[in-house]
Amino acid sequence: EVQLMESGGGLVQPGGSLRLSCAASGFIVSDSTMHWVRQAPGKGLEWVSAVNSGNGDTYYRDSVMGRFTASRSDAKNALYLQLDNLEPEDTAMYYCAKDISCSDGYCFKSTGNWGQGTQVTVSS
Repeated sequence: EVQLMESGGGLVQPGGSLRLSCAASGFIVSDSTMHWVRQAPGKGLEWVSAVNSGNGDTYYRDSVMGRFTASRSDAKNALYLQLDNLEPEDTAMYYCAKDISCSDGYCFKSTGNWGQGTQVTVSS
């Protein structure tokens, strides 16, 4: 059974940092393209980043480019998202996911495998 479990969220001041983790079981992370997706209150599921299967190439939405860094540990079968220089607009529930469908930067929770999410709140 595929399971994804996020951790590492919390309350941080603007300009601060957090490191999110996603522990995976039931499959090999390096065999799948893995995604980070976030949902702010009252908004849709916004695609944030992806780590390609195999070579581990990373991709980001424009608004987080240069501030967020996605990575993968094959040894730990886990996915990570380093969040730096956080802004209030980054406040959201963050999910890791695989085999998802997205269009125009927004994703659909009806497909793929999703974790339960971890809350990131950026506020002074």
